[in-house]
Amino acid sequence: MKSEFDVCIIGSGAGAGPVAYELAQSGFKVLVLEKGPWFKEEDFTKDEIACCRRDTYTPKLKDESHVIEDRENDKWTATSNKDLNWSFWNGNMVGGSSNLMSGYFHRLKPVDFRLLSTFGKIEGANIVDWPISYADMEPYFAKVEKIVGVSGKVVHHPNQEPRSTEDFPQPPTKEHITSEWIDSAGKKLGYYPFPMPRAILSKSTQKRNQCVYTGYCGSYGCTTKAKGSSRAALLDPAVASGNCEIRPNSKVFKIASGKDGKASHVLYYDSENKKQKAHASIFVVACQAVESSRLLLLSKGPKHRNGLGNNCGQVGKNLIFSAGGKGGADFYKEDLSEEAFKRLNEQGTFVNRALQDWYIINDHPDFSGSIKGGTIDFLLGHSNPIRRAVRLKWENGELLWGKALKDKLENHFHTTRRLEFEVFCDWLPTDNCFVTLDKNETDKWGTPVAKIRIGYHEHDLKVGKYLAQKAEKLLRTMGGRNVYSSISPSPPANLMAGGCRFGIDPRSSVLDPDCRVHDAPNVFVTDGSFMPTGGSVTYTWAIYANAFRVADKIKNQLK
Repeated sequence: MKSEFDVCIIGSGAGAGPVAYELAQSGFKVLVLEKGPWFKEEDFTKDEIACCRRDTYTPKLKDESHVIEDRENDKWTATSNKDLNWSFWNGNMVGGSSNLMSGYFHRLKPVDFRLLSTFGKIEGANIVDWPISYADMEPYFAKVEKIVGVSGKVVHHPNQEPRSTEDFPQPPTKEHITSEWIDSAGKKLGYYPFPMPRAILSKSTQKRNQCVYTGYCGSYGCTTKAKGSSRAALLDPAVASGNCEIRPNSKVFKIASGKDGKASHVLYYDSENKKQKAHASIFVVACQAVESSRLLLLSKGPKHRNGLGNNCGQVGKNLIFSAGGKGGADFYKEDLSEEAFKRLNEQGTFVNRALQDWYIINDHPDFSGSIKGGTIDFLLGHSNPIRRAVRLKWENGELLWGKALKDKLENHFHTTRRLEFEVFCDWLPTDNCFVTLDKNETDKWGTPVAKIRIGYHEHDLKVGKYLAQKAEKLLRTMGGRNVYSSISPSPPANLMAGGCRFGIDPRSSVLDPDCRVHDAPNVFVTDGSFMPTGGSVTYTWAIYANAFRVADKIKNQLK
């Protein structure tokens, strides 16, 4: 088995795929070590039990836990998620959690790179400007559109970000009738709904087929390669080049380094739990935020006594998630024409609508002056029938049985449909959201697990509630009933970033502006860990774009 490569990439998700793709296409020899299995299209069935009721795509918590530190009555309490059954693992497989995303793709905006300069300090928040600008990233946003495949239609609105291309390379996916209803209600209210870009192919291209509109997208793998996962869009062609080798079921537990601070090799357990070693000129860490911080902390060496890149104690600090929450409304058959309800019950097509009217908020009652706002995306209630049915078994605190339950289920599935929304706003980095190593608990290999403190900033909740009120108003204007929203401080584990923020000063950052570890010149981190602030959108597009950007830096360093 070959052990020496130009580049060794640890992880295979959105932060890994672009690097593997670019370097393999350029003729460099690339090794990708992925802890999870290598699933193919035929493995991604639309089985709710396998996908969403079991740990099919994530480790069993009894084997690989995290310790969660949460605040209760102003006291921090640490609990193993073996006991909580609250997983912070995301899609452990070749391609990572990008296999399971819904494909909502929004670019960051220029203001996201200059949060501190634009809005000033917020007490209790570690806000900084990025060391690069939107202009530095824009060519790579465009590159993602072309290579990964993004569908949509550019419709100019007040907060449209600058673009170097006129439109997306793929036309929008087929749209559900509720898209028209959102447009109509938005017009009445003076809102500017716009088509939401998606990393889903509406037309077949090269060796990937177009979407077949099953209605099972988010949380499910794609059977046609239409979804722009790292595996389908980037790793498959990287392997086809003959220059990229992927080793699944390979658990890296240390990056070894010498007295000069440079990494020399990685140590990992293979599929038979045997220790293995791999050498490379350059190493790329892309394990998602929590696990990337954990791996660096575990990788001690002569020049890295406290962990690789942690000489200033910054690894794991300023962990962020996506703040916000969700809401929705029910639309009833009795309120609609027969044709309208028939179209409402159509399965598989996409709502494809978003609002960014309040990406900057100027009239929030709790704040003076402008503050950063966020994004509202609309989507149909998930197709999963079991999850929907389970929610219906209770009524007024009583468990329903027999005919009462059957009647309620029949009424729900045949006379109503739910339209939901999700709110995305900045999770401000604070001193109370970070990753360390737990001193007591280990995984099945005897390695200390990550301990995650999940503190939040009250500012985030205020912004989220403000945006939710705007979304609720639109749903009521559409004629929705039972309108509700829930803005929560609980972090969405599938939207994590930070922990290895990039910056100019090694005293306050882990990586330089090229995402190279400050005191380990041949180690890069390319997942969402690099982000000092998250923006008010989902993170995948930014991670993809930045990884393409860093791939260019790595190519230059190898040359």
